[in-house]
Formats: sequence, C-alpha cells, structure tokens
Amino acid sequence: MPEQYMLLMPHKVIGGSNALEQIEGLLKGKYKKAAVFTDKGIHNSGIIDYPLELLGLCNLEIIIFDELPTEPSCDEAQKVVDDFRRSGADLIVGIGGGSVMDVAKLASIAATDTYGVRDLLDKPFIGRKFADVLLIPTTAGTGSEATPNSIVTVPEKNLKVGIVNAEMLADMVILDGRMLKNLPQQIAASTGIDALAHAIECYTSNKANPISNMFAMEALKLIFDNIIPACEDPGAVKEKNSMLLAAFYAGAAITASGTTAVHALSYPLGGRYHIPHGISNAIMLLPVLKFNRPSCLKELEEIYDTVSKRNLNVRQEEKAEWVLNKISEIIRTLKIPSSLRSFGINTGDLEALVQDGMQVKRLLNNNKTTVTAEDARKLYLEVMQ
Repeated sequence: MPEQYMLLMPHKVIGGSNALEQIEGLLKGKYKKAAVFTDKGIHNSGIIDYPLELLGLCNLEIIIFDELPTEPSCDEAQKVVDDFRRSGADLIVGIGGGSVMDVAKLASIAATDTYGVRDLLDKPFIGRKFADVLLIPTTAGTGSEATPNSIVTVPEKNLKVGIVNAEMLADMVILDGRMLKNLPQQIAASTGIDALAHAIECYTSNKANPISNMFAMEALKLIFDNIIPACEDPGAVKEKNSMLLAAFYAGAAITASGTTAVHALSYPLGGRYHIPHGISNAIMLLPVLKFNRPSCLKELEEIYDTVSKRNLNVRQEEKAEWVLNKISEIIRTLKIPSSLRSFGINTGDLEALVQDGMQVKRLLNNNKTTVTAEDARKLYLEVMQ
C-alpha cells in the first residue's frame, strides 16, 4: 500500500430519483450558452430530449455537438474541441457514455490555440480549465463522470492513451437511472462489466489504499447485486440507479488508485481492432485475475466476505475461486464475448498485441504480479482459443 494517497472528486454530485430535475437550480442565472456534447445515436433515440427540455428552463442558448465518434482518436477529439472553441459557449453539458464525457472534459481544458490534444498526450499538466462541465452519463460503466481522465486513440500507435489532469474533473454530475431506460442490453452489459473491472482492478492494484478500497468495495457490492436485473429489465430503474452509483464509485476508486493489467492489455484490442472498451475488458478480465490470483488471495477473500452473503468459514482459496466463478457467471449470463475468435483475431496478430500491450507501463506497473512479454503472450493466446 502506498505511504500516501489522495482523492480527487467532482465538485457537486446529485444522484437518485428525479435527479435530473435539479438542473434548473444548478444552472439558471449562472451561464449564458451551453454546448451539449452527445452522439448521433443518443440524439436520435430521444434520450436527451428531457434534459434538453430542462436546460431550456435555464434561459440558456443551446448548441448541440452530436458528431462525436465512438472511442475517438486524438485528432477526432481535436476537431470537436475546435468546434466548441468557436461556439463561444461558457458551459459544457456532456450527455452520453464514456467517449462523450471524455471529449467533453478534454474540450473544457483544450479550448485554446496555445496547445492541442496531441500536446496533452505528452504534457497533460499544461491543460487548464476554460469552461465548467456538467456530466450526465447514459451508461453505468466508464465512471468518466468521476475521473480527471480522458481516453483517446493515437492512430499511428494503434493504442489508447489516457490523458490525466485534475482540471478535467467535472464541476457537476447528475446520476439518474432514467437515462439508462432505453439502453440496449449489450451496451448495458459491456459497460457494466467495465465498471466491475474498474472496481476489482483498483482493489487489487499496487496503488490500492483505504480511500480507493472503500469506493471499490462499495462498487463491487452494488454491481454483484444489481448488474443482471439492471441490464435485462428496461424498467428496473432502482437497479439502474444502483449501477450508476457503482460506476461512479468505481471511477472514484480509479482517481485514488488505478487499473491494472486488464486495462493495459485491453487497450490494444480497442486501439488496433476497435473492439468496444467494455467488451475488451470483459475478454481480458478473468484471464488476468486468474494470473494475479496468487498475489491477490487476501483481496479476493475480502471481496468474498463482503459480497457473497455465504458461509465465511471456508478456505481462502475457495473464497477466491467463488469470486472468479461469480464473475464468469455474470459475463456468461449477460452474453458478453469471452474470446477474440468472433472478432477475427488470431495468432497472426499476437506479436503486435504483445508489443502494444507492453507499452502501457502506467497500468502494468499497478499490477501486483509482474507482467512480462511472455506472460502477455500467454494471456492473449488464452483468449484466442
């Protein structure tokens, strides 16, 4: 455990029943023009209609940016940032999943001609905030609304890179389960597994500490209890609210701790082959947890003791096995892919994946068991079967 630890949090978080109705009180009289960041799918689905109606009560001029791509490259993010800068808006409202919120946060610190998104890849600390940000997640997964992180793809490296700057913390966050009601089950499931990965990775990270452990464990309790009904039942608003809270908690755990080899090895799957982030994490989650099990028996035992609601008088190894089996059961029940076969990835791609994955030192260094190139090769081979 680190000798020192720190927690960074959004300035104001409103969650639970009818949380959206707090928009008018948050914004009215404080801003002149709002730039609403979303994507075409969310815009066309009507999910943003009610938030837009509430924004209309705030006497704001509203401009909508809905050309945001899924899992954007740094250059695609820059184009959106440039469009925002020209808009003259003094407030950003991000309504969407992780990609939307990540770009919204980037725009808040990159709306300048002094530096660009590519400059932030190497020198994230130069960014400073130019506009306040309200984030309203439409998935319960990435936890982007809780973090100072933004993930973009660097095309020439076929790799996702995290830009981390405390200036990107949201000023306001609204967690309202109604925003998840029409979410397709596959997206709900894959993003929910992303939140699960965040929580269990942070709990088993070399950077785990009392603050991150508190948030990660609370997230795990909520996810184990709610993820399946929240994904399978469109009307399960209570469970969806619980999953939104879990995703936020897991995001808070990231700010205080950090993810590990699951995310490190999944980044090339998204960057090179454009596999959705939640699915790539789901594919790598169990193989990496099994690889880490000898180093994380104590942590897996603690998770069992907290979330299982079962007999505590069993051996440590049995407790660890139950946790892994339960995660496998969740992935199987939600019909999330557990191998790379359906994506056309085979042994011919192996060396490129290993090379890319081993570049993500920031996350590999958090892993309790050292990951060598040969270890990465074996882990990738395992999910090609």
